Amino acid sequence: MHALVTGANGFVGRAVCAQALGYGITVRGAVRSECVLPAGVERQVLQGLSGQCDWRAALAGIVVVVHTAARVHVMADTATDPLQKFRRVNVQGTLNLARQAALAGVRRFVFISSVKVNGETTALGCAFKADDVPAPLDAYGISKMEAEQGLREIASRTGMEVVIIRPPLVYGSGVKANFAAMMRWLRRGVPLPLGAIHNQRSLVALDNLVDLIVTCLTHPAAANQTFLVSDGEDVSTTELLRRMGQALDSRARLIPVPASVLKAAAALLGKRDMAQRLCGSLQVDIQKTRQLLGWTPPLTLDQGLKKAAEGFRP
Repeated sequence: MHALVTGANGFVGRAVCAQALGYGITVRGAVRSECVLPAGVERQVLQGLSGQCDWRAALAGIVVVVHTAARVHVMADTATDPLQKFRRVNVQGTLNLARQAALAGVRRFVFISSVKVNGETTALGCAFKADDVPAPLDAYGISKMEAEQGLREIASRTGMEVVIIRPPLVYGSGVKANFAAMMRWLRRGVPLPLGAIHNQRSLVALDNLVDLIVTCLTHPAAANQTFLVSDGEDVSTTELLRRMGQALDSRARLIPVPASVLKAAAALLGKRDMAQRLCGSLQVDIQKTRQLLGWTPPLTLDQGLKKAAEGFRP
């Protein structure tokens, strides 16, 4: 089988390429610049992900597309119209690729979306489900929802199968942004005022997400379905930091500051979003994924954290 992976040099795309090769799949990686890809991946350089991009050469002979490339969520976005920028890449670029894929005879299109399509928070113990009515709140989530809607329309019109996967926070070897920052703080022994947070959050190890993506390349029951994915174990921010510390062989120094105090302080500093991510709950229910695909996360949360720690460079 021949697969095209977009964003092949990215955090998720590179791992998808490597695992697909291990299953004997021929992989072509679409990237925006010359770069090193896993050995055995054919590189296809394209000029950006837009509604005008010509994908014909990249799609020649391809049976399945894994679309990981996107304009990702940006903290403190300075764009005058963030939604327009997200739509240009995540909606117009995605649907342009999907239309050309259908014309090229691609049988299945696997789209890596986001749990932000479901929403930003859940009540404690009330997890999002894959078939809930979407309720995105930010520009990134809205753009992913609109891309999903367009893909379903293309699928119904052309017969190309579409699979949508909505991950929560993805972590693993090479992770960046806030997760990497927390690992640096823990390794340095920085005291953190997060010892009394009683929320619940779902995460997904990179290996678990990639395993589901590769499963969805060929599984008959995946066709035209939407899936949520996680490690299958939800944790509070406090418990996550403790277990991250164990994975790093560094005891987490956590000060038990009440969540209400943290939220009030964050509001004064204009950091409400950060407080919400640290103190709020966001849980996903992966029962549909388990039952329909017979899928189980290969790694436990602790195993995923250990792999992330092994790849961490302070």
